[in-house]
Amino acid sequence: MRWVRVLAGVAVAAVLGAGAVTVLGMPAGVSSERIQRSVTRTPDLLQRAWSLPVAWTFQHQVVWQSNASRCGPASIANTFRSIGEEETTEAAVLDDTGYCWTGFCVIGLTLDELAELTRLKTRRSVTVLRDLTADEFREHMKRSNDPSRRYIINFNREGIFAAGSGHHSPIGGYLEEEDMVFVLDVNERYKPWLVERERLFKAMDTFDGDRKRGLLLIQ
Repeated sequence: MRWVRVLAGVAVAAVLGAGAVTVLGMPAGVSSERIQRSVTRTPDLLQRAWSLPVAWTFQHQVVWQSNASRCGPASIANTFRSIGEEETTEAAVLDDTGYCWTGFCVIGLTLDELAELTRLKTRRSVTVLRDLTADEFREHMKRSNDPSRRYIINFNREGIFAAGSGHHSPIGGYLEEEDMVFVLDVNERYKPWLVERERLFKAMDTFDGDRKRGLLLIQ
């Protein structure tokens, strides 16, 4: 399956050129105004979110994905930086793995591929969480404030921004009183944002091929 995806990606790149990656990773129609309207970035809530135990370990910094296809490796690199792993750049995460060897993850990485890539670079426990109920998702978001845990979420941007496709980003934590999740978006155009837990769950509870999207838990 992995090599089928690789060959398909090479074929797409060959036909459409490097610009195809940008089209696949950054869909047309998601304006800056729509991004601002779709999520919460009020200064007081952002300040509180960055002060959460896990978000604090990212030191108010997200290293942006280097191109529109590499949200997965960028999410791993940022997460590793927050927990003291050595591979804290996309290049280091991908080195000697066979993934994204062209420089692009042309059709993106699935949640399972992201888990495999993560396991190649850490001895920590890496668990794929999918087919979650809304209640199970809420419990995991509560636990996302536990410094011994890191979550990366795979969701469909369309469920948040009314346009877009699949994307990976680390979870910075959960403001329980407001019932909002802090997403450390690795795409510089979007930047970190807060969103209602139910909306994020619905954006995650979608299909990537024949399997549901979900969470990657590193602990």
